[in-house]
Amino acid sequence: MAEYKKPVSEKAFKKNFALKKPLMNDTEAYYESSRCLFCYDAPCIKACPTGIDIPLFIKQIHTKNTEGAAKTIYDSNWLGNACGTVCPTGVLCEGACVYNHQDVQPLQIGRLQHYATTSVIDGSKKLYNVGDLNGLKIAVIGAGPAGIACACEARALGYKVDVFEAKEQPTGLTVHGIAPYKITNEEVLKEFAFLQNQLGFNVKYNNAITSKKKLKDLESKYDAIFIGVGLGKTSVLGIEGENINGVVGAVEFIEELRMKHHLVQVPNKVIVLGGGNTAMDAASEAARMGAHEVTLTYRRSKEEKGAYEFEYDLAKSAGVKGVFNCTPVEIIGKNKVEAVKFVKTQKFEDKLHPVVGTDFIIECDMVIKATGQAKQGHLYELIEKLEIDNKTRIIVNSESFQTSNPKYFAGGDAINGGAEVVNAAYDGKMAAQGIHKWLTK
Repeated sequence: MAEYKKPVSEKAFKKNFALKKPLMNDTEAYYESSRCLFCYDAPCIKACPTGIDIPLFIKQIHTKNTEGAAKTIYDSNWLGNACGTVCPTGVLCEGACVYNHQDVQPLQIGRLQHYATTSVIDGSKKLYNVGDLNGLKIAVIGAGPAGIACACEARALGYKVDVFEAKEQPTGLTVHGIAPYKITNEEVLKEFAFLQNQLGFNVKYNNAITSKKKLKDLESKYDAIFIGVGLGKTSVLGIEGENINGVVGAVEFIEELRMKHHLVQVPNKVIVLGGGNTAMDAASEAARMGAHEVTLTYRRSKEEKGAYEFEYDLAKSAGVKGVFNCTPVEIIGKNKVEAVKFVKTQKFEDKLHPVVGTDFIIECDMVIKATGQAKQGHLYELIEKLEIDNKTRIIVNSESFQTSNPKYFAGGDAINGGAEVVNAAYDGKMAAQGIHKWLTK
């Protein structure tokens, strides 16, 4: 039985996808901030990839210096508002909170961060005054979290910055690939507009860099180039029936849902293939779109899944059923998908093996593949002397984020193969500092 009714209006969609971390009001923020112990050598700071001074901004909230709190956050993380809601805080800052050792609910750091940054965004507060341009120009390829962070930091350092974005809208994964119950498009785009107004970087939309000619053009016009592209389309499984109508990639499914909301049609029986966070999001979203049965299948055990436990719990709470230790061998159907044939798996000598004679079939109307994303190798191959590893990730200097081609720097998914928004924000910021040191050495 479906936990959610199919949303037939925007109002119904918003009800089904109500934010998991709603914005705090002033009273909630005041009392929550009063709980902070302002630890010496605070573990929450160490757990934050961008090193935000968390006790400081919480104290600023408590003393009603909300603008100062937002400035503290943005000084370390240019995606401070988005990260306040989409970060897996339970395994980062909140997971490190000392209250966890006392069986007390950890401080709601993410929601306090969201509260402080939202107040300056909604109030159009001026936090940064960019000085005179230094005469040097930086090109950023990709307006995702890494690219935005790099653009912000570079502008703060005095560079003219042009961002080249392949799509019609900015922020990459944040607006196209994150579940709507984590953050809304409106919030994402408001933060982006706030940052662009504060710092004055330029974005050229519908401007994919797809040829050597375009790259040579960038190389001739800009003093340094930052590669901040995300991942590509969902990877191919290579099994029979994969191209049948009704088989979609998780990334494509989530993006369509973010753009079209209740207009997306999700049938009654859905199978999601995969065990990562994207799989959990896709499964939870299918359930919230009114699917009667959503079955999440993963080739390894439940304990070996890549997703955070809280993400799996969230999917289960939406009515998703998990089936583990099985791998798909065929997608069945004539004009559209009708079922998926699986075989059970077992681990032997640290490798997975199919178990002969254990085939079984699960009927469905839709298959969502959350089986990884292709890298942007086609772009990397166009850049001369650019070293990539055997997983198609760009190799960079760990401190400067400079690539083997000295004019190019990189960060985010391009170098880590797919991590959190907060990791991309850190990479972009540090790469801009690396560019600055290289250009002014």
